Amino acid sequence: MTRIQLSRPTAVVFDLDGTLVDTAPDLGAALNRLLAEHDRPGLALSEIRTMIGDGAAKLVERGFSASGGYPVDPASLVSRFLVLYERSVADLSRPFEGTMDMLQRLTDSGLLLGVCTNKPARPTRQVLAALGLERYFVAVAAGDGPARKPDPRHLLGVVEDLGAKPAATLMVGDSTNDVQAARAAGAQSVVVTFGYTAIPPHELGADAVIERFADLPGLIGLD
Repeated sequence: MTRIQLSRPTAVVFDLDGTLVDTAPDLGAALNRLLAEHDRPGLALSEIRTMIGDGAAKLVERGFSASGGYPVDPASLVSRFLVLYERSVADLSRPFEGTMDMLQRLTDSGLLLGVCTNKPARPTRQVLAALGLERYFVAVAAGDGPARKPDPRHLLGVVEDLGAKPAATLMVGDSTNDVQAARAAGAQSVVVTFGYTAIPPHELGADAVIERFADLPGLIGLD
């Protein structure tokens, strides 16, 4: 963990994929099923992890580009991917270690919690519900709205829904999108080391980096 202490926020907003939940196994299975339908070779999960974070369309684009080239008319591929994925959004996906205890601790401390993800709304809600996470979050913003991370308007919408102020908000994520959105919105940022970024977490420019969620309460002065 970065050896600093952040100012205590009134709201904490989380990314979903690669931050709260290890969704890569189910995302990867759906992507590989889609690739197989088009006679493309499957991809290793380790490769798919680095493709996640910019929404379903970008994941499909990256998957096809890595397995022979992106088709001329990709729109139907994204729709088909979502059909395949939504059939099994939580078959293999699990919260990262310490997620539930950390969310309960923040909730018990009176902090307002939200989710800001580039994942589409329907599977976002499905994952949160299937894994028992939805009860912790006052506001959830998905990636099929008018703005998506790193656009700060995506995060600012969640902050507004929470009734918080950007300067009193902490964004917790795993990618440059999360850090850039937080910085542009005027919020603090924390990056986890166990996410999906292809860039080393300590090089993303966050205010702090944590290796486990057990460190987050102390980082914001709750211990």
